[in-house]
Amino acid sequence: MAGACVIHWFRRDLRIADNSGLYHAARRGLPVVPVCFLSDWRGPHAWTGPNRQHFLCGSIASLARNLETIGGRLLIRHGDPVAGLRELIREAGAVALHFNADPDPFGKAVEQRVRALCAELGIGCQALTDVALHTPDEVLTQGGQPYKVYTPYSRNWLALPKAAPLGKPAALRTPAAPHALPLPTVAHWGWQIPQSQLPEPGERAARERLKRAVAGKIQAYAAKRDLPAADGTSRISQDLRFGLVSIRTVFAEAMKARAAADAAGRAGIDVFIKELAWREFYFAILHHFPNVLDEEFNADWRGLPWDEPGPLFELWKQGRTGFPIVDAGMRELLATGFMHNRVRMITAMFLTKDLHHDWKLGESHFMQHLVDGEIASNNGGWQWSAGTGADAAPYFRIQNPWSQTARYDPAGAYVKRWVPELAEVHPSRLMEPPKDGRPLAPGYPLPCLDHKTERERTLAIFKRHREKTARG
Repeated sequence: MAGACVIHWFRRDLRIADNSGLYHAARRGLPVVPVCFLSDWRGPHAWTGPNRQHFLCGSIASLARNLETIGGRLLIRHGDPVAGLRELIREAGAVALHFNADPDPFGKAVEQRVRALCAELGIGCQALTDVALHTPDEVLTQGGQPYKVYTPYSRNWLALPKAAPLGKPAALRTPAAPHALPLPTVAHWGWQIPQSQLPEPGERAARERLKRAVAGKIQAYAAKRDLPAADGTSRISQDLRFGLVSIRTVFAEAMKARAAADAAGRAGIDVFIKELAWREFYFAILHHFPNVLDEEFNADWRGLPWDEPGPLFELWKQGRTGFPIVDAGMRELLATGFMHNRVRMITAMFLTKDLHHDWKLGESHFMQHLVDGEIASNNGGWQWSAGTGADAAPYFRIQNPWSQTARYDPAGAYVKRWVPELAEVHPSRLMEPPKDGRPLAPGYPLPCLDHKTERERTLAIFKRHREKTARG
């Protein structure tokens, strides 16, 4: 390479449309060098799995093709991004580096090193807001403190003006590179291609999913989002996770749909938008209280006497607990890299309140399998279910898997889809424990525990711990 240029470092923004860093890099009027580093800078972390990495690889390939349509060329490099950027800045003669900021602590640690590198080399460094509509420091109490409760946070968040989507660069000029590595596969991380039924990766597929969502799904969101058998959720969570579509575009399209909707449709879209606020609430919690990755947000519940994981934990992971709605969710996760949000709550509460296992075990298992695995949201959801997090369900709220089935899957369609052994079982029998001591169907296990008994045990454990904490 030769001549001044600007580098755009792709991270979790694998698109060319409405991409803050890329958009402003292109506006400099210099050649742009797009680069993506194939490194898991979390190291050998248990929160990385083949489903998410396979989807990532497909999305990187899509990004490379999209960049070619506007004259760009994606560079693939391996290894530590900081060392790699040092080398690339020297090779390219770069005068500036652009990237979109990452909201999680691991990404921020790398960014600090990158900023220091740019200062050392005397080049410009532009870190832009792109993953969220608002940074954690934009949404604070009147006293300038972070919110710990969602409802007042969401009121403030909703009241703030939202940035409009940006366009995509009309053209890029990428100078010739001395070497460019081939597009990645999951083999780079030592995995085989997963057999899971993963969504189609890439920016085009993500925009199609968003188009379907705003065409009718989010209008019915309030009525259908809790029904796992219905196609009632947006299914764009993995697209936001990898930046295949921007949060600005999602919000703008939702508001456009809201303007054209009737009263019921507007109500559904309002619920959907509040879910976007939940996403950013958890980003803010992780930003202001990064210790939540290692311990309970609520100090009163630190040191709870969780049971050691054993055979019951394995049954939970495999979807063999004998509780149909729990098993359906865990099998959906293994088969697709996805789990319906209502069922995420049910399975998480079952692990923490029925099996009395540490929420961190479930948090890690989900992150190993979820394509949409988002550190902040996953942590927030698990701590909410365990009763230990910010604005969490109180410890005495313990969902009954049988009654949850009756309420959210009354026809048994979701259960029967993922637990085919129960296909011929009448739905009413999926809503209560077997009364005759026999399995619900041949090959399907009896319940591994009695929910009522374990509920009482959970109440006693939390009560004793609270009293112990109060005594100091």
